Amino acid sequence: VQLQAFGGGLVQAGGSLRLSCAASGRTFSSYVMGWFRQAPGKEREFVAAITRSGGSTPYADAVKGRFTISRDNAKNTVYLQMNSLKPDDTAIYYCASAARFAITVGMYDYWGQGTLVTVSS
Repeated sequence: VQLQAFGGGLVQAGGSLRLSCAASGRTFSSYVMGWFRQAPGKEREFVAAITRSGGSTPYADAVKGRFTISRDNAKNTVYLQMNSLKPDDTAIYYCASAARFAITVGMYDYWGQGTLVTVSS
């Protein structure tokens, strides 16, 4: 599967952005999807994941209550709605797919190219 993430940009603290990740292929609904981020000088970290049907959506503590992951299997797309953004949310955001439910980087097989989110104070 090929993934393409977009929707990043520059936003002021307290603002919102919606990231999208479009997947190619006809098997999108068979994958667990995740969002990860990597800030300058830091390791890539888990942000959120969503199961095939969307029934389970775990979040990292740092974004819980502010970010919402969702998916539209008919459109082969996963979204990340980000509200109440903080400067600490500044990072490159990546979408990824996994064959089994996971929240660790190593369990995800396919990755998009990333989209930069910059939150100014």
